[in-house]
Amino acid sequence: MQRQWSVQAPGEPEAEPGGEELCEQEMKRLCLSQQPVRVLPYAMMDKRFIRQLREPEGVKTSCWQQWRRRRQTAGRRLGEAARRLTRGCGLWEGALYEIGGLFGTGIQSYFTFLRFLLLLNLLTLLLTSSFVLLPLVWLRPPDPGPALNFTLQCPGSGHLPQTGVSKFNNLLWNVFTGRAFNNTYLFYGAYRAGPESSSTYSIRLAYLLSPLACLLLCFCGILRRMVKGLPQKMFLGQDYRSPLSAKVFSSWDFCIRGQEAATIKRHEISNEFKMELEEGRHLLLLQQQTRAQRACHLLTYLRVNVLIGLLVVGAISAIFWATKYSQDNKEESLFLLLQYLPPGVIALVNFLGPLLFVFLVQLENYPPNTEVNLTLIWCVVLKLASLGMFSFSLGQTVLCIGRNKTSCESYGYNACDYQCWENSVGEELYKLSIFNFLLTVAFAFLVSLPRRMLVERFSGRFWVWLDREEFLVPKNVLDIVEGQTVTWMGLFYCPLLPLLNSIFIFLTFYIKKYTLLRNSRASPRRFRASSSIFFFQLVLLLGLLLAAVPLGYVVSSIRSSWDCGLFANYSAPWQVVPELVALWLPPPSQRILYYLGSHAFSFPLLILLSLVLTVCISQSQASSRAIRRLRKQLVWQVQEKWHLVDDLSRLLAEPGSGDSLGPESPVSRGSRPRSFCPGFPCPGSPGPRPRKPGPSLEDPEGLRGVSVPAH
Repeated sequence: MQRQWSVQAPGEPEAEPGGEELCEQEMKRLCLSQQPVRVLPYAMMDKRFIRQLREPEGVKTSCWQQWRRRRQTAGRRLGEAARRLTRGCGLWEGALYEIGGLFGTGIQSYFTFLRFLLLLNLLTLLLTSSFVLLPLVWLRPPDPGPALNFTLQCPGSGHLPQTGVSKFNNLLWNVFTGRAFNNTYLFYGAYRAGPESSSTYSIRLAYLLSPLACLLLCFCGILRRMVKGLPQKMFLGQDYRSPLSAKVFSSWDFCIRGQEAATIKRHEISNEFKMELEEGRHLLLLQQQTRAQRACHLLTYLRVNVLIGLLVVGAISAIFWATKYSQDNKEESLFLLLQYLPPGVIALVNFLGPLLFVFLVQLENYPPNTEVNLTLIWCVVLKLASLGMFSFSLGQTVLCIGRNKTSCESYGYNACDYQCWENSVGEELYKLSIFNFLLTVAFAFLVSLPRRMLVERFSGRFWVWLDREEFLVPKNVLDIVEGQTVTWMGLFYCPLLPLLNSIFIFLTFYIKKYTLLRNSRASPRRFRASSSIFFFQLVLLLGLLLAAVPLGYVVSSIRSSWDCGLFANYSAPWQVVPELVALWLPPPSQRILYYLGSHAFSFPLLILLSLVLTVCISQSQASSRAIRRLRKQLVWQVQEKWHLVDDLSRLLAEPGSGDSLGPESPVSRGSRPRSFCPGFPCPGSPGPRPRKPGPSLEDPEGLRGVSVPAH
């Protein structure tokens, strides 16, 4: 069976005799190749012919194989269509494209981060609803029985346990403090279940494992996104810089037809050029620094970090004493103000801290990425330390951590003041989440909006100096990370807090977009999205660890409340796991699980983890060596091109060259481009060097050894 791959037109010269042999060799190679037909660079008709050639002679494709092939093709096309539809109908795609074009990828990464957090909260809410809420509604939990008769030995005569009802019975105030939802599924105390032996589905086990599973899934999602967003310079190194000419000639999208899209694309290309030029300028300044200048720069760096560290210590101390005073003075007449004293102090610290950090860092004229990263690191320390101190002060007051009380010795927590301490902790986290969102709304419409209106209305030196608010990406990122960390901390005490946080994130996106487009000005210092995305995920991962550590301690070691919740009859919530293992599993399975949880299993587990870590390190080192080889190969190819262009330019410059079409003027010779990479030099490109006499046409040995890399 023969097939002509090309049709000879009349009047054309006949094909060379070797053409048929080349065609036969190519057909033989294609028949023996295992490469899929769909990736071959041929027309559809030729691909069908290649598929027929690959079939064995005398053997026809069965109906089952044809149907399977058609099903795979249809499934692949359907998957590609679904991916295109998802990209086209994704949440906030148009808004993200507009923000990225007008303000750069650095600010766009913040809004992309908001979308990622919204998806995490919706996933958490889906898991909680599927495994806890829906089975609980279906099984119809039992009504709460009569209150248990406990005699609390509390100091002071006539002191009754704190019932949680304040003197202010205003419904709106109860909504803000969370007390209006004490008997709903928003808080831990409303969840009840019967004995484990009388049910085929354990609500207690689902309630216990749901927060842990949500934290694990969030950890996997954050880790995957963090690895995906690693900066390219970590792999390519500081020496490699993409040429600016590539961006000049390949940045424009010729499919753009609308005027608005073209304007956004021009802004995007302009922002990219600004970042490239600013990074090149700072890199040049760093290379020109002397040792004395570097030592002075290091001392300045240490001074700034010491000052910021002192500010962080003072802020943490203020949060500790505010929380302690609020919990120790619940019976005073200023109870209304004391309810929101800890969230207010935390919000004040987190508002003033990043502004002071940015001011101190900008005084030293750091590079854009260094400035953003340094400010972000210290803001992370401030935010996480404030939340950690808030959690510790709550544990000291509610769980008597580090304190001696009569009720704590008997019940494991401060039973005199908190009958249902899980609800009390959930209320504190609920108030902190509400307060953070209200502060975002108030700052957008009561500070940024009036400031913009005053700057536009009045003229003068003061108003020019004031100007619009600068959109600070580190501060906004840390605000949303703080809210997400509070949500993770409250998964056990307030299971529906992810629903509340999803609403807050959804509204925050539009509030921040309005603030950015109308009331703010973009920062004049540009930075890349690759480094910012990596740091955002790192901050979020630290917040996740901060939320997981207290949750693990409470679940495994702290006595549950005796008057409310699913674990009222257990010494710790984790005790339900051994009980269910004894009820549901046979003795051999129980022994296996007990062995997996014992210290004897830690030794083989440690050996296994060591082997896995060794394999990962070996793969990482092998990948690093491959990357270095590829970099050297890239530099070698560019050097080969430069040598070829240099030799070719010397050949063309010969005065008696027979290949030249005519005499060449000095102006045209001087204006001939000598670089493929204007702007920044290509990696491996040689510097200016004196002209050497080129080879003559009679002795063209100068061209030997110069190879053109194949593409």
